[in-house]
Amino acid sequence: MTASLPRVHGAEIELQTGGGVEIHDLTARVEDVVRASGVVEGIVVVSVSGSTGAVTTIEHEPGLEHDLAAALERLVPRDARYHHDERWGDGNGHSHVRAALVGPSVTLPVREATPVRGTWQQIVFVELDNRPRHRRLPVQVVGVGR
Repeated sequence: MTASLPRVHGAEIELQTGGGVEIHDLTARVEDVVRASGVVEGIVVVSVSGSTGAVTTIEHEPGLEHDLAAALERLVPRDARYHHDERWGDGNGHSHVRAALVGPSVTLPVREATPVRGTWQQIVFVELDNRPRHRRLPVQVVGVGR
């Protein structure tokens, strides 16, 4: 019988975005980080450092990309009045509110060295800022290995 060894592994995923609502599939990159971590059973956390982007899960397909962008526009319209815009003049108040609603991170269980997710569930980064950004997404894997 082999003893389980506790492990903590950190990595970073980098993205270049164009601004506006963009959805980037991170699933394969997160799976690569989990495999490299040596964690067999545990959790993986994917987050964004910044207040105008979000991390979540969705079926990553063009129809849902459009639907999510349309839903965010209905809930948090770009052309509404935002006190943030009045104070800072950068026009991205809607981006901050949208990001707060979607959330900055997702946590998934890891079993047999793979993030547990549904068949049509992908891990995605959602760009919500109104300008191109270079994004750094910390990924932390915690658990036990063999």
